[in-house]
Amino acid sequence: MQDLTEYLHDPSWKKLLGAEFEKPYMKELEATLEKEYESKTIYPKPENIFAAFNLTPFHKIKVVIIGQDPYHGPNQAHGLCFSVQKGVKIPPSLVNIYKELESDLGILPPTHGNLESWANEGVLLLNALLTVEDGSPMAHKNLGWDQFTDRVIDLINEHKENVVFLLWGAPAQKKAKSVDEKKHCVLKTVHPSPLSSYRGYFGCQHFSKCNEFLKSKGINPIDWKVPGTFSTFSN
Repeated sequence: MQDLTEYLHDPSWKKLLGAEFEKPYMKELEATLEKEYESKTIYPKPENIFAAFNLTPFHKIKVVIIGQDPYHGPNQAHGLCFSVQKGVKIPPSLVNIYKELESDLGILPPTHGNLESWANEGVLLLNALLTVEDGSPMAHKNLGWDQFTDRVIDLINEHKENVVFLLWGAPAQKKAKSVDEKKHCVLKTVHPSPLSSYRGYFGCQHFSKCNEFLKSKGINPIDWKVPGTFSTFSN
């Protein structure tokens, strides 16, 4: 495994987060991860740890969606929250996200779960933790990732204006509690996971509300359509 900074390619994030990588907690995190990747199965692959940052440069951020930690099954996680690689079964939470997207904007769900197109549109798909052990959700909770992603949110809050934060579930809402709602648009609802009381997620209309806000500020809205073959989900 290389130095963590070697996997962060985007120059805007490299400049903003450079000092963070020099802090003791990040040095400890890096050392721990090196051992973890050598001795266990860890997701995502090292080159995908910072995929959300590499696909969504700081200056292009319009929207932030916050997840908890990467999917912990084989071939799922690739560095974007809620997203899985093509060819992998769409996770239940994303199925519900697609259902709400169709209900809200009439966009048919694709037959895959890769959300890179959203990232390219300016949607930062940020997990609170950026790595996980195979079959063990939240296994990397105490490694230091929370502190790192707190800093990411602080930088967005401080240096940008009119960003839409889509906060689904209590952990995401707690994670972004310091966001200045006078500078940014904060939309909150329950988590889309079927393991929680997800039915309150349906009808939140976050996608249309997000675009309405962006347009009201003279910002081009997000094209939420995910390219691919389309289908409909049964209720």
